[in-house]
Amino acid sequence: MVSTEYERKIAARFATFDQDGNGYIDREDFNAATKALLAEFGIAARSDKGQALYIGAEAFWQGMAGIADRDGDQRITREEFVGGAVKRLRDNPDRFAEIARPFLDAALAIADGDGDAAATVDEVARALKALGAPETVATAAAGALDADSDGRVTEPEIVSAFARYFTVPE
Repeated sequence: MVSTEYERKIAARFATFDQDGNGYIDREDFNAATKALLAEFGIAARSDKGQALYIGAEAFWQGMAGIADRDGDQRITREEFVGGAVKRLRDNPDRFAEIARPFLDAALAIADGDGDAAATVDEVARALKALGAPETVATAAAGALDADSDGRVTEPEIVSAFARYFTVPE
């Protein structure tokens, strides 16, 4: 059985996805995140990187909706998020990572200023701020993502950390 404390902590992460704060996650939240990242890094929506980010966001939305949208209304409520997505994914964070991977890969490519398949900690913090994280949280989170302390964040580091964050409350 999932503990109330576990559900409370995971429910707090719901706001990360609910970009417009309307109480549910929908396709528009994923589009808003995409637009914010593209604007922050000055990338055109019709560019290859922009299109990859939109495609990744749509794949992420479809994966989330497929797991959590129990009533099929194309919106995920906080209850559906906790009861559907999290309960189904907590024992298998890799499944969540696979759902998020296309978006995270494309977001990393957007933030990666020199095209070497890794973003600097500062670039990651900038991306997190664009997605709505407060500056202090974004800076701390970006630093924590750099698992090997080389000043760069790679795809394996970001995908693994993302999956853990949304499936493990500690």
